[in-house]
Amino acid sequence: MADSIERALEPALIHRFHIGQILIRKTNDGGFVISHRDDQGREDFKLFHSAEDAIELSRFDDKGNYRPLKTAPNLRHGWRLELGTLDELTRALDYFYPGRLAVFAAWKTDQLRTTSLRDTLHRQSGMYRIAAKIADEQADRVVGDFCRSDDGCLRTILWKRDKQGTIASTKLPKEKFDPAFDQTKAGGRSGSATTATQATIPLLCQEPCNLLVTECRQAVKGKDEL
Repeated sequence: MADSIERALEPALIHRFHIGQILIRKTNDGGFVISHRDDQGREDFKLFHSAEDAIELSRFDDKGNYRPLKTAPNLRHGWRLELGTLDELTRALDYFYPGRLAVFAAWKTDQLRTTSLRDTLHRQSGMYRIAAKIADEQADRVVGDFCRSDDGCLRTILWKRDKQGTIASTKLPKEKFDPAFDQTKAGGRSGSATTATQATIPLLCQEPCNLLVTECRQAVKGKDEL
């Protein structure tokens, strides 16, 4: 898997690239500098040197609130992480965005399999089994609210709502399903300016996450309690 991730990253390692809210720059000595992409030109940052520092850097937002969803668009600012090797870089990125590099590598080699929302909900057990009762109209609204890129999640949705291939949500713009679109530019802002020297690696979503399952459960419980 490590080799496949390196091959998938290779086209982006010319000089600099983006992934989510992160900017990665390659240094002249073969190392890498990681920072928040909004912090370009900022001088009042705190410097870090270990891939494992990414664990803490991704834990809380700017206000000190815990981030249960690592792909939410609320990564904290004011830091700079300097790393010496590609292995350290991939480890750090996996802490910032768990599992996303592996998913990207599988997608690049046409080996990625997706799971629909209905299949995900039907395999739930215990207190989450009730989530499978969610109506299509409810699911359309819940996915549209929870997964929106501007204040929900920066992943690009590849899964469908059901086996019939129904779109995950009609409430989301078509760009939400396009891996070529930079999701940090959602919400009325200009689109991605991707070039040969400044690529954007998408955060791909191959199946509904546990947090979305929880939202579906809450939607069903709310209806039942009326």
